[in-house]
Amino acid sequence: METDYLTMPQQPGQHALEIKKSRFITDVGRVTDEAAAQAFIAAIVKREPKANHHCWAYLIGEHDEIQRESDNGEPSGTAGVPILTVLQRNHLHNSIAVVTRYFGGIKLGAGGLIRAYSNATSTAIEAVGVVKRVRQRAIQLTVDYANYDRLAHYLTENAITILETLYTTAVTVTIAVDLPAVEATQQAITDLLSDRLTMQLGDVDYHEIPVEIHASSRDDASTD
Repeated sequence: METDYLTMPQQPGQHALEIKKSRFITDVGRVTDEAAAQAFIAAIVKREPKANHHCWAYLIGEHDEIQRESDNGEPSGTAGVPILTVLQRNHLHNSIAVVTRYFGGIKLGAGGLIRAYSNATSTAIEAVGVVKRVRQRAIQLTVDYANYDRLAHYLTENAITILETLYTTAVTVTIAVDLPAVEATQQAITDLLSDRLTMQLGDVDYHEIPVEIHASSRDDASTD
């Protein structure tokens, strides 16, 4: 990936929902290749061997080059596509959702199934949460002890991520800054300390920020 993007947390999550006596268990997670996606699905099938259906969808790649979905025995188009659509509507990348269904004896009909699988996926994403992977550059700042408090206060006030702080004959603070803000941050800190510091640019890496998912991004929760 060469850009910032939304995805599921590294730690997979799960959410269960009951709709007209059928139980829908949704597992969501992050996958970066098809082997990982298939392993994710296989693990859930093994965990829930008595379920009636294991329907799933995933999308992988910077431009979602790989998109797969499966109805796993449900009527065509009533499960896999709705799950995939929810992933797309939430602008998720490198993400997978598997909805396991235990049939409760009441048929939902095609429209009801579409809404149920959409709702199961949406509520799971909302419950587990989403992260934004933001590209940031590390910047190493070395200051004397007399200027450290001023620097620390500035970093706290501006919510700048501190990766590491080393205390030796001076204080070396390594921070992570969003790529578009690197030059402005360098200038602001230089001005703040009247250039009484040394600064060294480090590597570019991703930093994960939790993102709140609002109910407005969910599909219609009705299953009537």
